[in-house]
Amino acid sequence: MTAAASRAVSATWPRRGWLGLALIAVFWPVNWLGSGLRTHWAFFPLWLGYALTVDAAAYRLRGTSLYARSPRAYAALFVVSAPVWWLFEALNARLGNWEYLGTAGFSPWTYGFWATLSFSTVMPAVFGAAEMMTGLFRGFPRLRHGPRVALGPRGLALAFAAGWAMLAALWAWPRLFFPLLWISLYFIVEPVNAWLGHRTLLDWLRRGDWRPVAALWSGVLFTAFFWEMWNFWSYPKWVYHVPYLNFWPVFEMPLAGYGGYLPFALELFALYHLAAGLVGRGRTTFVARGLVPPDEPLP
Repeated sequence: MTAAASRAVSATWPRRGWLGLALIAVFWPVNWLGSGLRTHWAFFPLWLGYALTVDAAAYRLRGTSLYARSPRAYAALFVVSAPVWWLFEALNARLGNWEYLGTAGFSPWTYGFWATLSFSTVMPAVFGAAEMMTGLFRGFPRLRHGPRVALGPRGLALAFAAGWAMLAALWAWPRLFFPLLWISLYFIVEPVNAWLGHRTLLDWLRRGDWRPVAALWSGVLFTAFFWEMWNFWSYPKWVYHVPYLNFWPVFEMPLAGYGGYLPFALELFALYHLAAGLVGRGRTTFVARGLVPPDEPLP
């Protein structure tokens, strides 16, 4: 797409963006003002609305977006997202850092259905917001020439071993090492992706290009604000039990806890490309295309 064509396309607000705004307008009040249990069925349409809105904003700013590049791959993000978040839920069964209030009224199967539907929105929300931020900040150009992180075979092996060591530590001593949940999986999965030839953030970092990381970090923090804010007056809702850091809450989340969202975004990127590799698309440009200017070749 030429620059002129991109500007012409992005001059419009796509219909999915209006649908997203309409879903937010309807289901935000439902989640906050309804009586009794309501968030279990109102969470998904609210967050579908968020995902469609940030995708439309990315399209408006960049002339391309996740949905515009491939509606089919965009739908697949929802499929990949749910089992990825269930992995974090499984680890939290040991840590106990968060719990959900209001779940006692559901059978295990009913809870599993509604939770899976809700978890399916995580990746579309974060990756869509990251692409929007890339357009908003014009690709973070000043971060193109930063510190280089080049890992050879030995470095990848050490990172992989460190990831498993972190995972073992947080499992053995959860009250002490619980923050490692939000970085250990990245250290494990990123080397695997590199060994298998999948796309990795190291593709950029070895050249000192931190723009994709900045896009993911800004996108996940933007999304985290809405996660925590919309959760505050919802029901069912989540609450946190964070050892040593459970102070200065911003909504339910302790202020220090927002730092965990930064490595979490990197984990999402790595886990997505691991899953894509399982179906033969480990070098897919679908998500990566949104983390740098649209007319720039990818590494």
